[in-house]
Amino acid sequence: MNSDPVKDPIAARKQPIRTSWHRGLSAFILLLAAAGHGLADSWTDLSSGEKALEAWAIPTGDWFCAASAEPESKNPRMLQAKPGHGILVNGRKGRTDDLITKQKFRDVEIHLEFLIPKGSNSGVKFEGLYEIQILDSFGVKKPKGSDCGGVYPRAEEEPAYHHIDEGVPPRTNAARPAGEWQTMDVIFQAPRFDAQNKKVANARFVKVVLNDQVIHENVEVPTPTGSAWRLKKEMAEGPLLLQGTHGPVAFRNVRIRPYPEEEKPGKP
Repeated sequence: MNSDPVKDPIAARKQPIRTSWHRGLSAFILLLAAAGHGLADSWTDLSSGEKALEAWAIPTGDWFCAASAEPESKNPRMLQAKPGHGILVNGRKGRTDDLITKQKFRDVEIHLEFLIPKGSNSGVKFEGLYEIQILDSFGVKKPKGSDCGGVYPRAEEEPAYHHIDEGVPPRTNAARPAGEWQTMDVIFQAPRFDAQNKKVANARFVKVVLNDQVIHENVEVPTPTGSAWRLKKEMAEGPLLLQGTHGPVAFRNVRIRPYPEEEKPGKP
């Protein structure tokens, strides 16, 4: 029998049915795959659009949205920015309130890009307590925990602010020169608590990647970093914090999503 759908009217009628069935099956398979990933594919964008600052708790200080950011030509220690959307800048003076998300998170994966001018300092704090440092550390041969990419040391406020340990240095200095956009990808595991709210497992940086180089893997963080280790209580969930108080900084492509339980190596 001639099966050419153009010459055979019976085959022509059957052909759309087979095509529709295959398309339906393909769509069903894709749906199952998406369901299998669940929340893992649900990135939340925290920096794009006209209302990007609405994702962050008030006060947001002098942070504003910009279309571009770069070091000033006359003063490379400051940033200049053009109005627009897609980039978060911590004010014209480069020092203002920290940005803290309205939403709280447990185990998360984040991606962000940051730019700092010469000599500047910022950081990303998970649950507002556990910091990965951002610093102008390009060229440092033996980076410390207080250098770019480090798990920030614990500190005391009195008599003057000072570190009381070394934190956790990055494996390698992956920092780029000041004035260049840099990328950071982090998988963070929140501390665990039992029914009596007693901590049974420490917070953990499962992986930290700076500028496409792995700088931390499976690093436990027994306490909050900086002076927060003494001043703030650990918790099962908390906000993401972008530090804006220590120097000029710009962030873009800030995305966050839950980190699914089944993908974690060595669950506590």
